[in-house]
Amino acid sequence: MYQIRVERNIDLVYGGGSIGLMGLISQVVFDGGRHVLGVIPTTLMPIEITGESVGEVRAVSGMHQRKAEMAREADAFIALPGGYGTLEELLEVITWAQLGIHDKPVGLLNVDGYYNSLLSFMDNAVDQGFITPAARHIIVSAQTAQDLISKLEEYVPKHCGVAPKQSWEMNQQL
Repeated sequence: MYQIRVERNIDLVYGGGSIGLMGLISQVVFDGGRHVLGVIPTTLMPIEITGESVGEVRAVSGMHQRKAEMAREADAFIALPGGYGTLEELLEVITWAQLGIHDKPVGLLNVDGYYNSLLSFMDNAVDQGFITPAARHIIVSAQTAQDLISKLEEYVPKHCGVAPKQSWEMNQQL
C-alpha cells in the first residue's frame, strides 16, 4: 500500500500520530516525497506522537475539529483494520456522505477479510430496510490497496435523497 501512495502521487491526511500502522505509513509516504498532513488534538499529542513528527502537524482543540479538518483536506477516506476509533471515524464519514455533507468515496481496506462481518451487517441492514441501496453504495471495499485505490478513483457518488450539502462546521458543534 505504501508504495502505491507514492507511485500514484497520493498525499496523506491522517490523525497525526507517529505510532502504529499509520505512523509507519506516514513515514513511508513522507520519505517518498509526498505531502503528509497529520491533524491531532493537543490532548492526544503526548500519547500518539512519540519521537519526531512526520510532515506537517496541525494541532486542533478536539476530536470533532480533527475529523472536520481531516475531512476538509481529504479527497477520499480509507479505513485500515482498526479498533473503536477507526470504526467511529468510519461511520461518521459514511453518515456525512448519506446526509449530503460530502460526496467523497469511503474505502475499506479489507485485509484478510477483516471487515467481512461489518460488510455483512450493512448488507443485512439493506435487506431489512434500515440502509438504502444508495447509502450502501457509499462504502467501497477491496482486499488489496491497489484494488481499493482503483475502485476509489472510479467511484461515482449516488445521492441518498436527503439534505443538501451542509457545512463541516455543523459537526464540530455536536
